[in-house]
Amino acid sequence: MTWETLLLEKPADGIGLVTLNRPKRANAMSQIMLKELSSLCEEIEADDDIRAVIVTGAGAAFTSGFDLKDQAAAMPTGVKDWVPLLEADFKGIMSFWNLSKPSIAAVNGPALAGGFELMLGCDLAVAAEGAVFGEPELKFGAGIVSLLLPWFVSPKIAKGVIFTGEDSITAQQALDWGLVNKVVTPENLMPEAMALAHKLAQMEPMVIRRTKMAFNRTYEIMGMQEALRAALDIDIIIEGEGAELKRSFLKVVREKGMAAALAWREERLASGAK
Repeated sequence: MTWETLLLEKPADGIGLVTLNRPKRANAMSQIMLKELSSLCEEIEADDDIRAVIVTGAGAAFTSGFDLKDQAAAMPTGVKDWVPLLEADFKGIMSFWNLSKPSIAAVNGPALAGGFELMLGCDLAVAAEGAVFGEPELKFGAGIVSLLLPWFVSPKIAKGVIFTGEDSITAQQALDWGLVNKVVTPENLMPEAMALAHKLAQMEPMVIRRTKMAFNRTYEIMGMQEALRAALDIDIIIEGEGAELKRSFLKVVREKGMAAALAWREERLASGAK
């Protein structure tokens, strides 16, 4: 099968390489990409030749998160409009978490917002030295679709990142917090990810599949799925009610483009505007 926004290759025995393939849009996750992620993972699940999966981005970014240009154009309003969109967002983000086969995020550049959450949903992660991470959603009046970060770091760190919309976490800081397994030079990113995937692919598939199941069940027993679902329900309310800040941000996106909107956002924060 072929996809509009994704590539699936088999660069070595037992390894599947998934590339988020919208480089001109920093691999922003459109509704098409999110749906394709779900169908692609179904194909990987059924392919016995794939024992381990690498996920990376085409071009300079891993993924900048959800496609805000799409939102600006569609202008969904009210809970009824937002439910199917956010349900698709959540399902796409959690695709690799729910995949029975082990996944490795090869983070080649910015991994922000939903892209940060997608990276957290992978089992392992290797980052290039210049990669940056973060959750900028609250800076433009949006909520968090998949509230995974509190399951990886302390409440103080998670709240510090999310409440302030931090979007410049360095690869080294991500390593120190345990969000990635290793930081390497950009030229060594894919060789390192491939070497790690090769190790995973050598494991007995049934054993590693059931071991991943045991990990996921541990988090489920701690209430992770219920907590993520509750957070998604709150995000649906946030988006359904709609923040004036986000409406203003998307208006700038529509009229002047994303770069102008991001500059407007940063200028607003610097000036202390409410």
